[in-house]
Amino acid sequence: MRTVFLASLRTHARRYVAAAVAVIVSVAFVVVIGMLTSGARAGIMEGGGAPYRGADQVVAADSGDEPPRGPSCCPGTLDTSAAIELVERLGENASGLGRVLLPAHEEGGVPAGAGNVLGETTVGPIAAAEELRWQKLVSGRFPARTGEAVVHVWDARAYEVAVGDRIRVGEGATATDLDVVGLVESPSTWTQASVYVTWPQYVQWRDQPTFHVGSVAVRGEVGQLPDGMTVQPAAQYVAEGLAGLTNDVDTLALMGLLFAGVALFVSALVIVNTFSILFAQRLRDFALLRCVGATRRQVLGSVRREAAAVGVLASLTGTLAGVGLGYGLLPLINTLAPTTPMAAPAPPTPWLLGGFAVGLLVTSVESWLPTRHVVRVSPLAALRPLAAVDVHTATGRARLALAALLLVTGLALLGMAMIQDSTVLMVAGGASVFTGVLLFGPVLVPRLVRVAGALLGPAGRLATENAVRNPRRTATTTAALLVGVTLTTAVLTGMATWRAAMDEQRNRHLPIDAALVSLDEPVTTDLLDRVRRTPGVEQAVAVDGAVARITGFDAPIPVVTAPDAAQVARDGGAFAQAAPGTIRIDLGSFVDPSVRPGDRVTVSVGDRHAQLQVVSLGSGRAGMVAPETLAQLTGTPEPHVIWVRAAPGVDSLQLVDDLDGLADAAGAEVEDALQARAAGEGQLDLLTWSVLGLLCISVAIALIGIANTLGLSVLERAREHALLRALGLTRKQLRRMLATEAVLLSVAATVLGTTIGVAFAWVGYETFVKRALTRATMHIPWPSLGAVVLIAVLAGLLAAVLPARRAARVTPAAGLSLD
Repeated sequence: MRTVFLASLRTHARRYVAAAVAVIVSVAFVVVIGMLTSGARAGIMEGGGAPYRGADQVVAADSGDEPPRGPSCCPGTLDTSAAIELVERLGENASGLGRVLLPAHEEGGVPAGAGNVLGETTVGPIAAAEELRWQKLVSGRFPARTGEAVVHVWDARAYEVAVGDRIRVGEGATATDLDVVGLVESPSTWTQASVYVTWPQYVQWRDQPTFHVGSVAVRGEVGQLPDGMTVQPAAQYVAEGLAGLTNDVDTLALMGLLFAGVALFVSALVIVNTFSILFAQRLRDFALLRCVGATRRQVLGSVRREAAAVGVLASLTGTLAGVGLGYGLLPLINTLAPTTPMAAPAPPTPWLLGGFAVGLLVTSVESWLPTRHVVRVSPLAALRPLAAVDVHTATGRARLALAALLLVTGLALLGMAMIQDSTVLMVAGGASVFTGVLLFGPVLVPRLVRVAGALLGPAGRLATENAVRNPRRTATTTAALLVGVTLTTAVLTGMATWRAAMDEQRNRHLPIDAALVSLDEPVTTDLLDRVRRTPGVEQAVAVDGAVARITGFDAPIPVVTAPDAAQVARDGGAFAQAAPGTIRIDLGSFVDPSVRPGDRVTVSVGDRHAQLQVVSLGSGRAGMVAPETLAQLTGTPEPHVIWVRAAPGVDSLQLVDDLDGLADAAGAEVEDALQARAAGEGQLDLLTWSVLGLLCISVAIALIGIANTLGLSVLERAREHALLRALGLTRKQLRRMLATEAVLLSVAATVLGTTIGVAFAWVGYETFVKRALTRATMHIPWPSLGAVVLIAVLAGLLAAVLPARRAARVTPAAGLSLD
């Protein structure tokens, strides 16, 4: 049988190329998923997880059942004394992360800072070891001793501070003159500060109310931990922190799980379709081998060795192709989305091994099933023409019964997934339902093709009849495109829903991009006009109010009413809609307010007072009240605040700098929410581009799958096409007929796939999107889905070009002589 084995590989090399392509693409898909998810995690580690990217472990506070420790501004942080002792014990292998808010002045006593922190600055520590420094040096050098500091470039521009200047930080006995020895950039994280100093310098302010150490990044082993602390691997700590932004849902892990499940399913489907057609075409070869004395075991052994050889070579090629494609997609994504770069990770070994194993295992299993079927047929029966399986045969009825069972089981699993918020049940249920739909394919797809063909009139009748004459072949040909359209539709709908929910959440928490606040004097109409003329400003409005004192706040703040808030607010002005007797305040914008949501406070403007209930929703350092409440506090409201809405795609740093210049000239302060918004959008863009990269790969595998099956189908129907040519069909008419068949099959697969994809997206929305973002609502991106339909039809037509040309080149006489 060795001779038969080698001869079969040579003789059927062309057909095995189709099988190898299916395996290569499937394995590459699995590997690329690993590359992109690893790249996304590495990108997050470069951004929000930057303070921990050089660390092996992270020491954080053990929440347990104890109330959170730390200053009132920053609960849940480490015990200060224990944290300092730990960092000093580990030396250069530890980097304490935290910050403290301190008074700050430039040389000459001019208050440093800008906006709502004029005269104050945040100071954080910088690691002693270069590997643990997460700040990027722009100019100068890092501080090497006490009395030296580096300043963030944003703040250096606002303070008008350069390398070589000196600033004074702190007051009284803790006041320290710091030489600015460098400028740095650092990602926007909770540990970001305006000024960074050495650790010994930082701990000199340990007695300040806002001093804290939130966590400690550690290289190597931590050793014995003090009480109240816990240690985690750095990557796990960052992943959990990211999941905390979405109600403890790890979106990257979820994305990897979903696409890995899809990859396994698509791989099995494409490979089994290819091998089924391949071995069905070789049924007569197997029968002849049996007739000349080969046993079933010998035939099975020979075919399985062929499949193993194809599987090993194709899986290895697919693994290497996946690595190359993954590393190629990362810079492409970075080019398309430069503000949210994905980092190039080390090759993810588990995904590489998993991809290779998937290719080899699926190839072996999927080649084993068709060969068991063909060797069960007696040699004489196999030499006769093969009858198509339909629903009236025992095999057809068994397929329908299995399909019904899978559909019922899958729907039950999906229902349980929505009730229990289980992603695993959702994936299992979706795979079960989709497998049931595929088994129903020989019944369902021909009916859809007939409906689509009826729209073509008499011109499409021949193509329609040929497309549905063999229902099983019709369903097999459409399977790959059905998978691609279903996946694409589900992902696009899910992404639209997820992004809309994230935008709504961000708009609710950051409704105003920037604000100019003047406590001493009302803002003038001239200042409002200059703000509106500033490049990058889409709209600006002046807000009437009064400067008030509120119990629990150590400084006066504007109290305003804003009927025109919808003109500039990202949330449509909902944040400014206060009921009479209440005041809306963004408590997170204040360092240490002693009031909490629900408290009643006294609001005073001059000799007028009002008892109001605090509602924790607002924007910046201002209180929102109802018009009648403001009238109770003052009879002459004046504009003390200008709210600004930025234009799309604006350079936020430049815009804030321009607004800061206008505010300084008018004696006002700037409140900036653009940087926080940009950081949130950056994380969302990173996830979006990761999904789009995976989606492109999944669409490619679907297109290759349909081209594969169409090409093999043309080989299988060579005698049929030759007969049509002999009866008078021209080459052009044959190509047109095959193209029409491909379009009909594409339309049927697209309609069915779009319907199933939207249904799956709804299940995903109910299962985990609503759990992560409770205010999320379902969004269906109709323009995108319309583009998917058009692309799918064009893809089906394109996939038929080469097979149609190949079929048209065969002469009638040559075609009729083929086996």
